[in-house]
Amino acid sequence: MSESVAPATPPRQSLPRQLVAKLGTENIGLLLALVAVIVFFGVLSPRFLSMATFDSVAFQLPELGLLTLAMLMPIISGGINLAVTFTANLCGLTLAWVLHANGGPDASIYAFVLGSVLAVAVGAGSGFVMGPVIAYTGAHPILVSLSMMIFLRGLGEFLTRGADISGFPEFIQPLGHGYVFGVPIPLLILIAAVIVWHLLMTRTRLGFSNYMVGSNIEATRYSGIPTRRVITLIYVLSGAMCGIAGIIMLSRFNSVRVGHGESYVLITVLACFLGGVNPFGGFGKVVSVFLALIILQLLSSGLNLLGASQHLATAIWGIMLVGVMILRWVAGQLTFLRIRR
Repeated sequence: MSESVAPATPPRQSLPRQLVAKLGTENIGLLLALVAVIVFFGVLSPRFLSMATFDSVAFQLPELGLLTLAMLMPIISGGINLAVTFTANLCGLTLAWVLHANGGPDASIYAFVLGSVLAVAVGAGSGFVMGPVIAYTGAHPILVSLSMMIFLRGLGEFLTRGADISGFPEFIQPLGHGYVFGVPIPLLILIAAVIVWHLLMTRTRLGFSNYMVGSNIEATRYSGIPTRRVITLIYVLSGAMCGIAGIIMLSRFNSVRVGHGESYVLITVLACFLGGVNPFGGFGKVVSVFLALIILQLLSSGLNLLGASQHLATAIWGIMLVGVMILRWVAGQLTFLRIRR
């Protein structure tokens, strides 16, 4: 009678390896960078590690975060949406128009709900125009989204004559400046959006198809996935997220202007690349991009506390974008050499 042999138990991984396996190398690097930024500015400025800094970051991060989420899905699909900021501004103008048409400062909550729905619909509509053009004509996403950006900017300038639109009901202000259990409401909205986007990208067929399209659109098409429908839906969702960002921006500034946040396009692209998103599509994680956003916002707040101009922060963000591309090239070269050996 043969003796039964117990199955060999796999060797237990060390705690650091388990941590890397769970978080991923991208998130580990971003967490280390986050700690480095906090320590650096905490040493240089005692005011950096304070509730005032937390409030500043928590209220400035959401609008940029929502626009970055709007940029994320198109980039993962191998495209880009350069019209995110002007889409958000036009969505804000849509909400402002509905409120002014229903009493302005005396408008009801129902007018706000109607205006918000229309704002998101306008954003989704802009994506519904770009998506099919990209999917069916094969036009490059840069050209299509740039054309949409120019159109939206011109339309907004025509409708507003370049002026700010203000005069909204007081009940809107808590949406941009209020707290729930000590946490800013805009930050809660951003966290909810990050969770929804994370689940959408990791647990749904659309998210899987998005990665597939970004990796190899021809192979994806031959595998039976309706790539044209996927690309259209990606840009529709991107535009809808811009609509939510436009609502938050209106409530934060209590006004709407067509040219608000023009530099956000650069920062959203930078946050995506800093968060490990492949600029050619096919790879990227929502959580990593969220961590990159926090790092960028802390960097901006730290420079402000040190008396630096916001323009300097924008310049540093641009240099960081170049640096990220160089570091990725170096990492690729090291990987290539390692494989050859």
